[in-house]
Amino acid sequence: MKKYTEEEVLDRVVGKVGTLERDTFEAKLKKEVDNYLIGEAIRQTRKKQGLTQEQLGERIGVQKAEISKIESGKSITFATIVKAFQALGVQTASLDLGDFGRIALW
Repeated sequence: MKKYTEEEVLDRVVGKVGTLERDTFEAKLKKEVDNYLIGEAIRQTRKKQGLTQEQLGERIGVQKAEISKIESGKSITFATIVKAFQALGVQTASLDLGDFGRIALW
């Protein structure tokens, strides 16, 4: 039985590095990972403050189910991120733009 590296599998299934298919796949994957990490940051901050999903939802004006989606990395928009962190009392936030540096979100 031949073993394949992750790179070999991606090359065969998605496409080689530099192709439109591979670039699209990797961009989508990065966005999903970023959304998950943002949702996890919201969840951890909420829990540190001893809030339930329902309580955070009341502060933002959404149902508990929506907070669950946000914390799992689904249903995340810039406006949602701002509302959630502001409702949690996070005073400042910045976005890392890699080579371009960091920018303040609020």
